[in-house]
Amino acid sequence: MTENTGFAAYALFNAIKLHFTGSYDYFKYNGKVTVTKDNFSHNKGKYQFYKLSRKYNLDELRSFYTANFIKEDVQWVGQLMTPEAENNYKNWQKRTQALTQTFKDDIIKCIQQVDDLDDLLKVKRNDFPYLLHGLMRNDICIETICILNGILNFLPMWNKKIEDDIIWPSWRNKIEKYTPFINYDKSKFKSVLKELINEYAEA
Repeated sequence: MTENTGFAAYALFNAIKLHFTGSYDYFKYNGKVTVTKDNFSHNKGKYQFYKLSRKYNLDELRSFYTANFIKEDVQWVGQLMTPEAENNYKNWQKRTQALTQTFKDDIIKCIQQVDDLDDLLKVKRNDFPYLLHGLMRNDICIETICILNGILNFLPMWNKKIEDDIIWPSWRNKIEKYTPFINYDKSKFKSVLKELINEYAEA
């Protein structure tokens, strides 16, 4: 593992920020960005990057950044030096360390709220799908949405049918950009989903 330094923390921040806010693909370029130590030395947040480099190794820091970019509109490192940012990271750890249970709980919650499972994904005129409403209200975790889309591929349909062009694009971008960061066994989660749906059908 590469040693984490203030400069490394700065470079990683730039890579994650570019991934979530631009056309840059963190995974395609393996997190490499064009930043220099001269850029870093003149950055007003350099001391915050030193603090973060002492607190986390690079793998942890990548997760810390990611947990906050999917939660907040992070513009500069100062936003990450708060109790809220730490809380975002802790909540992310809880969700992802028990990802199967997180997914199950969300699916069960969804199933119990609708009469027809199709209603979870259906786009009604001038409205958002039930699943998207749940995500916006923090009732459903973004990891669940990303995994479900990986299985069912409903984002293209949503993108075609959702009429809103202000709120939806931001959420779509967040889902699409975050998905590659989630490590999960697609076949396993597909089986979990099928099992829960079958239980619903038999109830």
